[in-house]
Amino acid sequence: MKNLFPIIIVLFLLATFKPQAQQVFIAKGKIEFEKQTNMHKEIDDSWGADDDNIWKQNYKKILPKIQTTYFDLFFNEEKTLYKVGRDAPQGLQKVPEWMMDRTTDNIIYNDLKLNQTTSQKNVFESNFLIVDSLRKIDWRITSDTRTIAGIECRKAIGKIMDSVYVIAFYADIIENSGGPESFTGLPGMILGIAVPRLNTTWFATKVELVEIKETDLAIPKKGKKSNYAELQQQLKKSTKDWGKNAERSIWKMMI
Repeated sequence: MKNLFPIIIVLFLLATFKPQAQQVFIAKGKIEFEKQTNMHKEIDDSWGADDDNIWKQNYKKILPKIQTTYFDLFFNEEKTLYKVGRDAPQGLQKVPEWMMDRTTDNIIYNDLKLNQTTSQKNVFESNFLIVDSLRKIDWRITSDTRTIAGIECRKAIGKIMDSVYVIAFYADIIENSGGPESFTGLPGMILGIAVPRLNTTWFATKVELVEIKETDLAIPKKGKKSNYAELQQQLKKSTKDWGKNAERSIWKMMI
């Protein structure tokens, strides 16, 4: 009987032991992003510190403090497609038509396996089709975390276009290294982006586990074919007389 006692204890422990639930990974679905730009800070950056400037005061009266737009990102294990989504709620103050953000017309397709992007961009009322390699971003991953759309994300800091710092939050349970706009390259889907120099953030509001059809990931085809380097040169020529605002405008259109 004494010899049976240790066996009974082991059987009891095995019967009561509950292994931890396996982590669920997400391979495909749809993510809604809320893009917000602080328009009043944009005016301050454009017009400088002179608060008595009548034009600056008038623009702040016309524009809402925060411009909000929504985008949808469809994804599977290897590809993403990012395009404009639903309209902002009626309660939000609208930006005048002549000051609308034309980047809302952009469609960005990324093939992460082939390391290639195909982006349809509206630049000065003209459509460009940018076909190029994915933008290389040197990320530094930190230990900080944040919950976005109910998913725990890890913080990373990167730099684009030589001098523009980016703060990102990615979810490693989503098996795709993409994100909103042209942001990619982290070990999981980017669910949050902040670009302080552009006074703009992109944060996921919801992640839906839905079937993805071929049409959801259709490659954009409209526009004058170009690449990032050619587009940047074109933008520099077009904004050469814009003074200090030229560089900021190029950053916005290149993202």
